[in-house]
Amino acid sequence: MTHLINQFHIFGKKNKSTSGMLHVSELYIYPIKSLPGIAVTQAQVTKTGFEHDRRWMLVDENNLFISQREAPHMTQLLVAIENDGLKITHKINGASFLVPFFLPPSGGRTAVVVWDDTCEAEFVSDAADDWFSKMLGFKCRLVYMPDDTKRIVDQRYAPGDAITSFSDAYPFLIIGHASLDDLNSRLADPLPMDRFRPNIVFTGGKPFEEDLIGNFTIGNINFQGVKLCARCPITTINQQDASRGKEPLKTLASYRRKDNKVLFGQNLIHHGDGIIKVGDNLKVLSYNDDERFMVNIPVEKIS
Repeated sequence: MTHLINQFHIFGKKNKSTSGMLHVSELYIYPIKSLPGIAVTQAQVTKTGFEHDRRWMLVDENNLFISQREAPHMTQLLVAIENDGLKITHKINGASFLVPFFLPPSGGRTAVVVWDDTCEAEFVSDAADDWFSKMLGFKCRLVYMPDDTKRIVDQRYAPGDAITSFSDAYPFLIIGHASLDDLNSRLADPLPMDRFRPNIVFTGGKPFEEDLIGNFTIGNINFQGVKLCARCPITTINQQDASRGKEPLKTLASYRRKDNKVLFGQNLIHHGDGIIKVGDNLKVLSYNDDERFMVNIPVEKIS
């Protein structure tokens, strides 16, 4: 028999220890927003997040960002980081295109929109626009976020000096593998981690331990959990074939709903730069105990 027990009693002030050491097990970079990510063994941390992470983005004719929400077949454009740029390859027809790292922008600067934010970006090239428009079947343009663009994160949850790239809201998303294991134990067909597009995955600890992790370090870099991640329909898109389903949102909504949002993963800000690697220790310094980090989860009844 199970019942609902607040996470606070599991991970909060009453028990700040974790079940064993936490280690970085997976790292992901998503150079072009909403295109497939790249698994890496190490990543350079910059002011906006991992180097190259979401520094490029596709926009429509109104300069509004385009995502898998409207175009699930974006999953078919695979991205690889090469020495001289990003190589984009269509998974089905094999067509490829190179986006050079150092190609001077040809189209000038423009204001682009990511959710409620408007920030400055550079058009990459007419050739890039033509290729992506052909591959996706609708008119779009590729833009890049220059170094002097400063997109501030939501100051309701994080300090005003924290910035991000073209991510939805924050420079990093972290998920514990135990959380995915817990979810998959409830699903008829287990799902891979790519449904949730994290930057950092760790092993060790209990399911949803990431919800309450406050300050922690990986190497010399300090991270802070600032907001639980509300999940959208992109999680229901199969990243291999672009098909849609009802899971995992249907199941997550049954035990991970709070304030009418389905939550999975923790958004992070950070201080410092450097390289983090798969296998690095994740050292927790403090836990969040604000009510907004608490999500009731079913656990075995404790006598």
